[in-house]
Amino acid sequence: MIKVLLLEDDLLFSETLIDSLEDYNFSFTHVADGEQFLIKAYEEHFDIFLLDINVPLLNGIESLSQIRAHGNSTPTIFLTSYQDKETLKNCFQNGCDDYMTKPFDIDELYLRIMSILKRSGKAIDALVFDNLTFNPLNQTILQNNTAVVHGGKVVELFKLFFENRGKIVSKDMICDRLWNFDEEFSEGSIRVYVTRLQKLFENKKIHNIKNIGYKIDF
Repeated sequence: MIKVLLLEDDLLFSETLIDSLEDYNFSFTHVADGEQFLIKAYEEHFDIFLLDINVPLLNGIESLSQIRAHGNSTPTIFLTSYQDKETLKNCFQNGCDDYMTKPFDIDELYLRIMSILKRSGKAIDALVFDNLTFNPLNQTILQNNTAVVHGGKVVELFKLFFENRGKIVSKDMICDRLWNFDEEFSEGSIRVYVTRLQKLFENKKIHNIKNIGYKIDF
């Protein structure tokens, strides 16, 4: 479990971010102002900080500067609407590791977090299901400790089912994840990737929900 301290005063944005990343085995502590951020950062250990800049009481840059002054080297990504070079420079000068401007793609944020944690030496928990192990760092599925799929649509389909475990995954959801808007696909191509993923499971079955989609019980 990856522990995240999120400093963000936009409640709706925070809820969306948390809902998206919790599917990837993240655990969030959310605070809405800089003073609460400092309290939590001093009280607990976190694997990564995600910080907005323009927050009440003490802004994100000042908050990070104080943490760094006390020797806290927790990897940090700023998530902000600021786009000017001076603010970007200020963020890095005060100790951030990366910077993303809103709006941004959640999958890109996930990949940047994984990259930073890998560089910092943080061990990322793998996802294990029966005989399958998914390694989020190199996007590989292993079967009985042997790599069987690396990247590509089968991995994306596996992640989609995991993110929606216990729920029906519609055909539209599969199309949106596996193909770009300008790429052609068919019912047959969806079945091909579902069949490839099904072959990897020994003790679980992907159920075809007629005219709707598929479901697997993790």
